[in-house]
Amino acid sequence: MNAPRVVIVGAGFAGYHAARGLQKHAPDAEIVLINPTDYFLYIPLLPEVAAGILEPRRICVSLPDRLPKVKLVLGTVTDVDIDNHRVEWVDPEGRSGVMDFDRLVLAAGSVNKLLPIPGVAEYAHGFRGISEALYLRDHITRQLELAAMTDDRDERDARCTFVVIGAGYTGTEVAAQGQLFTARLVRQLPALRNQPVRWLLADLADRLLPGLSPHMSATAERVLRRRGVDVRVGESVEHAGPDCLRMTSGEEIRTRSLIWCVGVRPDPLVEALSLPTDRGRLQVHETLVVRGRAHVFACGDCAAVPDLTRPGSITGMTAQHAQRQGALVARNVVASLRGQDLQPYKHHDLGFLVDLGGWKAAANPLQIPLSGPAAKTVTRGYHLYSLPGNRTRTAADWAINAVMPPRAVQLGLVGADRVPLDCTSPG
Repeated sequence: MNAPRVVIVGAGFAGYHAARGLQKHAPDAEIVLINPTDYFLYIPLLPEVAAGILEPRRICVSLPDRLPKVKLVLGTVTDVDIDNHRVEWVDPEGRSGVMDFDRLVLAAGSVNKLLPIPGVAEYAHGFRGISEALYLRDHITRQLELAAMTDDRDERDARCTFVVIGAGYTGTEVAAQGQLFTARLVRQLPALRNQPVRWLLADLADRLLPGLSPHMSATAERVLRRRGVDVRVGESVEHAGPDCLRMTSGEEIRTRSLIWCVGVRPDPLVEALSLPTDRGRLQVHETLVVRGRAHVFACGDCAAVPDLTRPGSITGMTAQHAQRQGALVARNVVASLRGQDLQPYKHHDLGFLVDLGGWKAAANPLQIPLSGPAAKTVTRGYHLYSLPGNRTRTAADWAINAVMPPRAVQLGLVGADRVPLDCTSPG
């Protein structure tokens, strides 16, 4: 009798931990993981890559190394025939493939949320992957180096102005790390000694980190304002151009740097499945089984998982939920293959962490509000614990950079044409 085949789509937090759990709990099953890259990306530390604090490989965990019992298929899923238990994909060289499955785990994740604002798609850059982080690091370095070369005051001011739209986790951390990054760069460029470098963080919400506690929001805003970051709440971009943008307040800001961190939406694969959705996410039972499809499971950002701790709502699109849903879906897939009862997903938030660069952070572990060095210690400890690999190297980078701040150079590895604001492929 052939071993049952379990196919997992996506290797983000949910997909990676689903594969890891199945590798442990389903030794008799064939486990296949379909993903465009051969690594799991630890997205929470991406702003530190953009700021030159961590090397990119530190947060890219090798899938073949960590999942030796899982068959990795490099590719992007293009079609899922749920009734006939079949999935199709295209590999990085454009070749197509097809595979049958006994159980399917949809963990496709999310993509950039692109709003219909003129010019944003053409002139803004997202922040969801390694390529975008590397591009942003080079872009910031290049803007300041070009600013140091010119005698045109308007051009210099524009190149030294950086605008981040979206003040959630990502936008707040990008602005915080970016401001410290440019402060270090300016010290390398004597021509910019008296040049102000402006960072602006804007969001239509009435405060920073609108989904988190008021304490964390106030802490983040206080830290950013003390560093000179121009924090705008209740405001966003109305029109973007190559060297100027107009805010919803009517103010025009000259800049060559528009960083888009507004949020995410489920991967377009979800819509193509023609299955019931809730706010764009697949409807699932609390056991993570897709409604009406006993052989299909979904977890992470692409799944509308009922939040049993808050009846009537669904779980948030956070790594904390995705990781735990991935672990549970592995156990439930095994249970379904063995004809056993499935467990419901129930998780109380353990708190949230926001790294503000330097020795600053905001955190509320177990609902205990922390800020400053205490919050920073908890934040880094949590990231080291959650990072599936490269922990020693990551800790070493942090230790070295604490005494010897990194120097920035342009590597030129990723051009602007390689990182358009893409809202159709996984981030």
